[in-house]
Amino acid sequence: MRFTLVQSIFASVIISLFTQAACAAAEPDIPMNVLLLIVDDLNTWLLEDPTRYSGKVVAPNIQRLAKEGVLFHNAYTASPVCSPSRTAFLSGVAPWKSGVSRNGVQVGDSKVLQGVPSLFRTFQDQGYWIGSFGKVSHGYDTGVKYDASMSHKRTPPPPRAPLNGIAQSAGGKLTERDWGATHLDENEMSDKRLADAAIEALRHEHDKPFFIACGLFHPHYPWYVPQKYLDMYPLDEIELPPIKDGDMNDVPDYGQRLVDLGWDGKVKDKGLVKEAIRGYLASVTFSDAHMGRVLKTLDESPHRDNTIVILISDHGLHLGEKQHWSKGTLWEEATDSVMMWRVPGVTQAKQICTRPVSLLDIYPTLVDLNGIEKPNHLDGHSLLPLLKDAAAPRSQPAITVYDGHMSVRTETARFIRYWDGTTELYDRTKDPHEWTNQTNNPQFAAMKTKLAGLLPPKEEGVEPLPSRQAGALNSTPRKPKRDRTKAKSLRSP
Repeated sequence: MRFTLVQSIFASVIISLFTQAACAAAEPDIPMNVLLLIVDDLNTWLLEDPTRYSGKVVAPNIQRLAKEGVLFHNAYTASPVCSPSRTAFLSGVAPWKSGVSRNGVQVGDSKVLQGVPSLFRTFQDQGYWIGSFGKVSHGYDTGVKYDASMSHKRTPPPPRAPLNGIAQSAGGKLTERDWGATHLDENEMSDKRLADAAIEALRHEHDKPFFIACGLFHPHYPWYVPQKYLDMYPLDEIELPPIKDGDMNDVPDYGQRLVDLGWDGKVKDKGLVKEAIRGYLASVTFSDAHMGRVLKTLDESPHRDNTIVILISDHGLHLGEKQHWSKGTLWEEATDSVMMWRVPGVTQAKQICTRPVSLLDIYPTLVDLNGIEKPNHLDGHSLLPLLKDAAAPRSQPAITVYDGHMSVRTETARFIRYWDGTTELYDRTKDPHEWTNQTNNPQFAAMKTKLAGLLPPKEEGVEPLPSRQAGALNSTPRKPKRDRTKAKSLRSP
């Protein structure tokens, strides 16, 4: 009995100490470090959602992190291409207000963004050490002189590129849509070096709180990785995503313009669908390996229990769904982002939140967690209630804009409004693949009206910024010019 009592007292003391430590970590007057990890073009296939993908994805490090805190199963980008997405979540300003809603624009021309403190600036003003490594802001000037930084560089193509035989323009120029084994040693690859730089920053002896951001380029095109990652995916084990024949038949003209049907035809005609998917998955595994090294360094450091960890993708990616092999659309494949949070003293392990949230919510959440006064320009909403309770109520929908086209996502539906006023409506409770456009179905009239009312007021919209120069290259194929006799600004239907 005495032994049992001693055990009981000892256990109570241990529990009390852990509780005090957890509460201390959650106190806003004790600054918490921040580690923001960004994976470019990472879709949600690795999250084991059978409505997206049921095949094998080797990503043990990201999958482990997802189980250590709160995984947001319905997190959406503010814009489904690289620069606008990052500009939005780092500035806190929605693309329909800033005008940064497509790639290839001069972000600095946005009058709305001028004078707005970025996420990094807000934390630097609070005395934080700021480090940025890799593809993080991508065109947006955060207004910060970094304490340490390294920009990303694309890994050069192999001498025999294109390796897939089809990644060439009409003029014979190599395009980025190639995949295969790189000719470089892994230690020479840019993403490996960027992870090394982030690791060095984590090992630095900090005398003040730090905010470290690390953005890896893979699995962005081109999918060049060491052969060992490709070997993890034998072609006969590659599964295809759910695809419906004739899926584009009920999509309006503007929606079809966002899709690169020509590339889809090339991949299929050459019988390269499985090879393409293998290239992407191998790139995911490569990126996961190096993000895993960064996470391991943090977890083995004295900072683990006082560091907020957020891992996100800037947007999703199509891999043949709706005959598309890129981003830049308003359907689930391109808008759904990976987002997970591990916050010592706040989050519990193995929590999944299904409320629709936005990457715009990152900025207000981080200032909320650290007791920093919220800047008045932020368009997102704090996720703190959901970090504490993944099932907490939330009324805000997730809105995505691309070049003036808009989409709203709730827990049960998606509504898309294009520049010319044409629309799409999907009942996701019965149609999780968004295969049947119900916009003209009278049974869904009330739902359509309600969802349309959730889009930003028309008077809030601004004209998307012009391209940097005529013929400027975007990361997605150039789209046909809008008919400006139908649409002069976001104030159009």
